[in-house]
Amino acid sequence: MNTNKRILIKVGGAALVDDSVLETVTQAIKAYRRNGMKVAVVHGGGPAINAALTRAGITWNFVDGQRVTTPAMMDVIESTLCGNVNRKLVRYLGAAGLPAMGFSGSDNHTLMCTKSNEQLGQVGQIEAVNCAWIEVLMALPSAPIPVLAPIGVGTKGEAYNINADWAATRLAGALNVSQLIFLTDQDGILNKKKELIKTVTPEDLDALMIDGTIQGGMMTKAKSILHARKNGILTVRVLNGKHALDAVNFEDVGTLCKAPEKVEPKSRMAEIYATA
Repeated sequence: MNTNKRILIKVGGAALVDDSVLETVTQAIKAYRRNGMKVAVVHGGGPAINAALTRAGITWNFVDGQRVTTPAMMDVIESTLCGNVNRKLVRYLGAAGLPAMGFSGSDNHTLMCTKSNEQLGQVGQIEAVNCAWIEVLMALPSAPIPVLAPIGVGTKGEAYNINADWAATRLAGALNVSQLIFLTDQDGILNKKKELIKTVTPEDLDALMIDGTIQGGMMTKAKSILHARKNGILTVRVLNGKHALDAVNFEDVGTLCKAPEKVEPKSRMAEIYATA
């Protein structure tokens, strides 16, 4: 059993737009640290990227929940995520008295990537995670919070746009965290009636993806959850960033995917996406 007192929180880009939500997320991080947890953060930046691309006169589209990325878009995305979004979050945490250090997945070759496929362009598939230096950082007496922007790097130094859910999942696995939390602008995973599903198993996620209930950006989250569960992360939760503080004490918020008491049957989708 994973007994590491570590948690990784993926903060969706929408949460960074609303300062009241960001304040709630900050208070949740403080509470986790008071409870003896070491915290790492991975952030998205969809709204900020959309705004920056619009200002640059660049249009875009998504395939299976991932943004098709051209070289011109990559420059805008990298500067937006690593500059504006990452620095805002680090400043905000610092102002709240939390030690935080911002970086991207390209720093120290943290997220080594290859091109996911030609259709998606400069979207990276994570091949290796180098978190040794993050381990050193988190072991410091002040336990600074690593805040990662989802930009990866290739063997020739080329930058890759990485889906933030996958960046969070892969880093969480490398850091051997006990909990992985996805903070979004939705209440969690919804059924066809748009009602919250409070608990799911990997088999449930298989069915929801196959029958089309889960689509778009939530499809990527579901695949990430399957990968996380298959690779030893015991507790994965998806919830609205507004309720981040409630999740600290495991209150009944969001959608929880947790290991049952018995051994889980093998998930077909987990097998398909195990190497994603």
